Parts: sequence; C-alpha cells; structure tokens
Amino acid sequence: MLENVIEDREFALIMQKSIQDLVMHFFSKEQNFGILCKIEECSFEPELPERINSEFRPLTLFFLAGYTFETARIDGDYLIFEAGFGADNLGSVVSVPLLSIMQLIVDESPVFINLSVYKKTQELKKEPENSGVKNSMASFLANPENSKFIK
Repeated sequence: MLENVIEDREFALIMQKSIQDLVMHFFSKEQNFGILCKIEECSFEPELPERINSEFRPLTLFFLAGYTFETARIDGDYLIFEAGFGADNLGSVVSVPLLSIMQLIVDESPVFINLSVYKKTQELKKEPENSGVKNSMASFLANPENSKFIK
C-alpha cells in the first residue's frame, strides 16, 4: 500500500537526499527557486510577531532570490536562509527541515514533489522483510486441508 511506502524511514531518507541534492544543484547553478513547506516545522530566529505568524498558511511558499538566495545554505538536515517579513521587512533566519519541504519550484513549476510523511518520532509501520512469507504460511496453515502437506 502507498502508506507503507510514504511512511517508511528509508523512503524518507531518499526524499531528503533528493531534496538536498536538488537544492545544492540550484546553488551551484545560481538558480533561484521556491520551496513549499510545512510552516509548523519551520523555526524563525528571532521569533516573528504573532501578526506575521498568523498570516502563514499550513503550507507556505518561500521564494529564494536575491539576498535570501545569497544567505541560503544547507546545514545538516535543514535549509537555512534569511528573509524579511511584513511591511517593515522584519529580518529573521528561517530554518526549514528538508523533509518538511513538500515541493521545489522553479519558474512557477514544481520540479520536485516530496510524498514522504515519515516523522522521526512516529513508530514505523514497516513490517519485517519476511512478513510476507509469514503471512503466506499462516494462511496456508489456517486451512486444515493443507496439514497433509506438512511432515
């Protein structure tokens, strides 16, 4: 099932690596780009006033161009950049976990979509690799007619 894939830790790591590789590629080509990300997972330093925070939607688009692009970097599992907010252009350093980036956008077109919903804190729903064999054997043994095949 799809949820077994998108909630899988290894799949999330592939998505994270892909996001990191693409962002690094954009940096090397000096290509401005946008990120559509889960705002609840982002942090701001200094914290933004509530009047600005209340304007963010659950999925928020940041466009990295100009000064914001120049300050952008990847540090560990985070994309970090400086941006100005509100009418006063209040400056803040934004830290975005790579896995909270849902889309990478160039020229208003998505070039990457992250389907991963894995959370480090969630328990994996991944079944052991041999669970298919166990489930198959359990089904086989559940039928009393099949007992004659087992010695």
